[in-house]
Amino acid sequence: MEKAKLEDEFKKQFADRPDLACFSPGRINLIGEHTDYNGGHVFPCALSLGTYGAIRRRDDQKLCLYSANFSQLGMIEVDLNELTYDQADDWANYPKGMIRQFLAAGYSLPSGADLYFNGNLPNGAGLSSSASIELLTGVMINELFGFKVSRLDLIKFGQKTENEYIGAKSGIMDQFAVGMGKANQAILLDTNTLEYAYANLNLEDNVIVIMNTNKKRELADSKYNERRQECETALKDLQTKLAIKSLGELSISAFDENCYLIQEPTCRKRARHAVFENQRTLKAKAALDHGDLAEFGKLMNASHVSLADDYQVTGKELDTLVQTAWQQPGVLGARITGAGFGGCAIALVAAKQVPVFKKEVAKVYQQKIGYAPSFYVAQIAAGTKRLA
Repeated sequence: MEKAKLEDEFKKQFADRPDLACFSPGRINLIGEHTDYNGGHVFPCALSLGTYGAIRRRDDQKLCLYSANFSQLGMIEVDLNELTYDQADDWANYPKGMIRQFLAAGYSLPSGADLYFNGNLPNGAGLSSSASIELLTGVMINELFGFKVSRLDLIKFGQKTENEYIGAKSGIMDQFAVGMGKANQAILLDTNTLEYAYANLNLEDNVIVIMNTNKKRELADSKYNERRQECETALKDLQTKLAIKSLGELSISAFDENCYLIQEPTCRKRARHAVFENQRTLKAKAALDHGDLAEFGKLMNASHVSLADDYQVTGKELDTLVQTAWQQPGVLGARITGAGFGGCAIALVAAKQVPVFKKEVAKVYQQKIGYAPSFYVAQIAAGTKRLA
């Protein structure tokens, strides 16, 4: 969206021009799923799809929030001293929670603000629309009031908003990818230490196709927290013998030698996924660094199988998309992306095959599921930024 168009939309709602405008991307995770809260590695990148926002300082203590994506909810108004979670405020709880993090960290907002949002991420698709809104709000508030909060602290504010305010026990990956993304690069992030390295995404004649199941998923209400609990139970069992703080510290051989310590078979499967997926993620970065896209694709496939069988977060819709993608010409690999239970999958596809790929996958999906999927060819973009 052009900055001028965004400013015009803001003016329609607030009768004046904004003080500044920003863009915040969504994200996909190339590999490394459900490893972030297990102290492992993730390998996400930011997308050219995301959320546009504009902000203007007010002369009172009110926050006035409007989203073009939820226009039916109208303008949502709250006082700066009443930022408690309210289910009725729906999407606006994400910016509210983010602003509350500034206050909790000792930053005093001198006034309220008008905030406008307009995103082109499909809602509930697992492309991190919530993290996109959180970092967008953080950057706009930071710039408007000159707070000079570091980007890493804004990322941590976003995770706290999810964990403590919204109630989703998610890791830091989404906010990190949204906040730290670079064009045409993926980020290998160690979620234990927050050490990270960029990897060039040289896909040659291939593109990343996002396949949306169009089945809505809500993280806080899904089995996400249950999976996290199962991994914590497995970790506690392993800690009866091993001096480890997270599953991400284990090599495959160390897990194999000690998995008998995990009492519950289900918890053992969950932990096995976390350990093996972490190692796959490290191998995936090495494969990209060596330009071995075929190996990268095989690791994507193995990741999906593990998420389907050991972690059980895929379901009929995602499995149909991925298994159908595997059968198409020009596909190097395909897997679920994001937490699962609906949402999206990704496929690494030869660019010239994309039209046929979309047609064939959509046909099978429609027959098996009863409604159509959506497809997006992803451009890999920079993190949240002010529009020049």
